[in-house]
Amino acid sequence: MFNSITGIITAKLPKQVFLDNNGVEWDLCVPDSNLDLLPPVGSEAKIYTWLCHTDMLMCLYGFASAEERSLFLDLLKVDGVGPKGAVKIMSSVSTSRLTEVLENGDIEMLEAIPGIGKKTAGKMMLTLKGKLKLSENSSTVRINIPSPYVDVINSLASMGYDKKMVEQKVSTLVEALSADTDFSGKSQKEKEDIIFRRAIVELA
Repeated sequence: MFNSITGIITAKLPKQVFLDNNGVEWDLCVPDSNLDLLPPVGSEAKIYTWLCHTDMLMCLYGFASAEERSLFLDLLKVDGVGPKGAVKIMSSVSTSRLTEVLENGDIEMLEAIPGIGKKTAGKMMLTLKGKLKLSENSSTVRINIPSPYVDVINSLASMGYDKKMVEQKVSTLVEALSADTDFSGKSQKEKEDIIFRRAIVELA
């Protein structure tokens, strides 16, 4: 499974982005709230992905950041909210505003968001309240995710590993390897690859 695609944005449409990657143009379903977070058409962008594959269709969803994708995945945990519903919700309200409403327990405001009815609002409060918080940049972040290994944690979690176990394992590995001069001398990408592989082995 792939975590992200990097390429040139060739078009931006409502809930849709086309991304050219070495001659292959990807068609990604993207929440409208994420469109402005991505670079303009003609620019290079890294889009975080999530693949939905059923007997009837295959759809690739894209997000401007790993945090935006995390919110999407959290919405999927709500009973009755599917991928299209999650995109509709995220297209109707910013991530920061949705998180604020959830944390404040403002059920009436939540019900007023397009795509969320009374029943869904109650389920969202029950499932997500207290699970998210706002960062200084008003972006949604998962609690206790050690930076700069957010991508590693999200990738492992998307593979089915328990998020808290992944966070603890990555944190332990980073601390253990920080004293290794060979590890310290590697690039950030190489470090992430090492942590990713080690975590899979130790979580198995």
